[in-house]
Amino acid sequence: MSGSLRRGSYSNAVLETLRDKFTGRAELTIGDLAPIPPYNQDFEGDRRPPPVKALLAAIADADGLVLCAPEFNHSIPGVLKNALDWASRPAFTSVMAYKPVAIMATSRGPLGGARCLEHMRVALDSMLARVTLAREVTITSSADKIRDGRLVDEVSLGFACAAIEALLREIRLWRRADGAQ
Repeated sequence: MSGSLRRGSYSNAVLETLRDKFTGRAELTIGDLAPIPPYNQDFEGDRRPPPVKALLAAIADADGLVLCAPEFNHSIPGVLKNALDWASRPAFTSVMAYKPVAIMATSRGPLGGARCLEHMRVALDSMLARVTLAREVTITSSADKIRDGRLVDEVSLGFACAAIEALLREIRLWRRADGAQ
C-alpha cells in the first residue's frame, strides 16, 4: 500500500519498481486507498463500506504487506493511517494480526522518512502486525532518485530490495512453522 494518492508519487514509483524487480518471485499488487472512506466505528463489522471490505479481503489474502509512504508533518500520511485504522479492527484479531509487513518511507528532503517509519512501526505493533526485520528504508531526496516513474538510485533500490527479501524470508519461515504444527 502506498501512503500517497498523488499521480506520479514517489512512494508509488518505489512500489512499482519493486513489483517489476520481483516479477516471477512475488506478486506485488498495489492497493488503491482513494476509495477508502474515513474510519467510522459506527460502520464496523457487517456494516463496513464495500471498498473497506475489499481492502480487508485483499489484506487477508496477502502473505505479507509492503507499506511505502511519504513523511507528512513528521508522521504517517492520513490516507495510510486511515486504511490501517480500518484494517486494525477488531482489535487483536484483525487481518493485520501477525501479518508480516515491510515498511519504507520516501521524502523530498534530505533527512525525512525516519519519523514516518517510526510512527508506522508503532501503529503496526499496536495491531500485532510483524514488522519485518530489515535495515530501514528511507528514500531521501526522492525527486532525484526517481525517473520515469521508477526508482533508479542503486543504493536506495538495494535497501528496498533487501527489505522485500527479508519479507519473503519471513513469509517462508512462518509457512514452515505453520506446517510443523
